[in-house]
Amino acid sequence: MTETMDLHQMPKAITAQRALQAGRIMSAIVVIALATDGAIQLFAPAQIANMLQETGFPMDLTRLVGPIIFACTILYAIPATAVLGAILATGFLGGAICAHIRIGELGSPPEIISLLLGAMMWGGLYLRDPRVRAILPLIH
Repeated sequence: MTETMDLHQMPKAITAQRALQAGRIMSAIVVIALATDGAIQLFAPAQIANMLQETGFPMDLTRLVGPIIFACTILYAIPATAVLGAILATGFLGGAICAHIRIGELGSPPEIISLLLGAMMWGGLYLRDPRVRAILPLIH
């Protein structure tokens, strides 16, 4: 009888392992994207000068935004602080979306990228962290 129970529990274990792997991959993509954005803000602000000018933000703001992005990214990458990092980064991404909506760029690539990063951030966290799944039970 224990053999049949083990066989029935195996698919759940395999599914949970795949979900964990998918969550880690999604989270890694988000961490790489946010770290890259932070690095560009800090070390190559000329690369985004046009975008900042279009949205009405001053160039020297990159010295402040870069470290904020890095801090959110680090908090998100550490399992114990991942939820805090996701909350803070979601606020940052929402602000980026709002800035583009304000200038009439509804559906622009930066908006879509910010939206996808936010969705991947929370999706990855949902798949890799049982505490988040307990708070947001999508499947009963």
